[in-house]
Amino acid sequence: MGVLFKQYLSGDKIYTCSQCKTHCTDHGQLISKAFQGRHGRAYLFSDVVNVTLGPREDRMLITGLHTVCDCYCITCNSVLGWKYEVAYEESQKYKEGKFILEKAKVQKEGSW
Repeated sequence: MGVLFKQYLSGDKIYTCSQCKTHCTDHGQLISKAFQGRHGRAYLFSDVVNVTLGPREDRMLITGLHTVCDCYCITCNSVLGWKYEVAYEESQKYKEGKFILEKAKVQKEGSW
């Protein structure tokens, strides 16, 4: 097994993996809090770090059919959410390339 390289984020509002506290993204990447995940509320982010992506799969979500990849914490391998690869409906194209992190799977660190 190789050396694990993690990116550490600076700033006072960081979202981390709730299991192992690995940095995932900062508040500046947040696009919306009005999303639904598998385990309740979820957040849409423009970018995340310290994740690996699973295989692409078509998934029927509330807003229609999307091709997504689950994203996993690189440290503890917990499923944190997913990445939108393809949105088939024109009104949903803004999600492509963006990430959902489930509120139940991340926590806030810093001075909120």
